[in-house]
Amino acid sequence: MSRRQNKRITLISLLVLAGAFLGIWFAEGVGEGHYRLGDSMALFSPSLLSSTERTILLKLRLPRVVLSFMVGGGLSVCGAVLQGIFQNPLVDPYVLGVSSGAALGAVIAILGHIYFGLFTVPLFAFLMAMLTTFLVFRLSLVGKKIPLEVLLLAGIAMGFLFSAFISLGMFVAGENLHQVVFWTMGGFWGRGWPEVKMVSPFFAVGIPFLLSFTRELNTFLLGENVAKSLGVDVERVKRWLILAVSLVVAACVSVSGVIGFVGLLVPHILRLLGYQDHRVLLPLSLLLGGMVLLFADTLARTILYPVELPVGIVMSILGSPFFIYLLRRKKRET
Repeated sequence: MSRRQNKRITLISLLVLAGAFLGIWFAEGVGEGHYRLGDSMALFSPSLLSSTERTILLKLRLPRVVLSFMVGGGLSVCGAVLQGIFQNPLVDPYVLGVSSGAALGAVIAILGHIYFGLFTVPLFAFLMAMLTTFLVFRLSLVGKKIPLEVLLLAGIAMGFLFSAFISLGMFVAGENLHQVVFWTMGGFWGRGWPEVKMVSPFFAVGIPFLLSFTRELNTFLLGENVAKSLGVDVERVKRWLILAVSLVVAACVSVSGVIGFVGLLVPHILRLLGYQDHRVLLPLSLLLGGMVLLFADTLARTILYPVELPVGIVMSILGSPFFIYLLRRKKRET
């Protein structure tokens, strides 16, 4: 990598990092409450605010800001990893059917009137997501190998199957329909520090684990045969990466619902900027993905205030035009 490229990467990395911090500050200071945007700096000295303002900032907004940043960053890193494995820029974190499995788990908990604490719905969503991962793995095994095309088809098939069950659940939901619909649309309303604590272990372990495989992901850019010739145990690496991605995605979806496009858009934007090296791509995906979803969540809770839109709707509105652009660009290249 040339000196000029290093300077460019450093500059853009610093801009993305600065943008992430500014996004957190802006999101923390925007919304209901009778104080100025600058009062969000009181995070560093909460005694400057009244007890009501401290409650709004520290117990309502801050955990939501942290959670949306973590979910956005986690989904973006997972998207970048899967795109590297499949060598396809149109792959996103939900291609393995994990999101549909999580959504079905949430629907089962809601419609079954199952409750044994605050984490009942997220717990069912997470367990069902992991069950989906296991089923997709089993369906994809050909001998001791997991062909990527079979894995992709198995994920799509499970996703369609679970989506059908979710639709059936909506049909018979009755008075619980609004809970099911709002969960499947994705959002962070009512989320707080307990949800942040729930996601944090998977984020703290899963993200560094994925970042440790940047060398192997770079060899995948040359094709699996070349990767094998360079000493990479391709099948083992694929299994570990897909398992780690599934864990992170399951944790994110269990607290946010289904939020599409962020894991597709962010890695591809960075690739369009020339960042093919996963040593740079993954950390930037983490920061930029968190920033994008944080912006979408801020927009969702302010654009029609006092009504709050589901974040999944906002991301779809923002992401669909870019997805269409990707398809047209891919069409021109073929």
